Amino acid sequence: MIPEEEFFERLLDGAQLPSEPVKAPAKLKAQVYSALMRKQAATGPLASFSRTKAAGGQLCFFEELVHITAVGERVKSWNICRVCHARVLAEHLQKPPIYWPHCPYVKFQGR
Repeated sequence: MIPEEEFFERLLDGAQLPSEPVKAPAKLKAQVYSALMRKQAATGPLASFSRTKAAGGQLCFFEELVHITAVGERVKSWNICRVCHARVLAEHLQKPPIYWPHCPYVKFQGR
């Protein structure tokens, strides 16, 4: 068994790297973002939409809708993306038909 670091150095020596950086596919970006959001939500509540907006962050259409609704801050800390069709489409299609302003899944498309 060779040490892990040496293994990867040998692997890299034999690889031909592209001259230009390669962008990750939008579908992969969406899947990674969703996994990170699930992991973050598992550690405790997310920042509320009110806090996010007050800090200068932008909210998607659905987050803004919850933000202006008369509900408690606990509800405004939910991960709305978990129930949004944009997430499902972005995780399964390379070019999903979603166009919501300020949606992270739309931003992965480079629109």
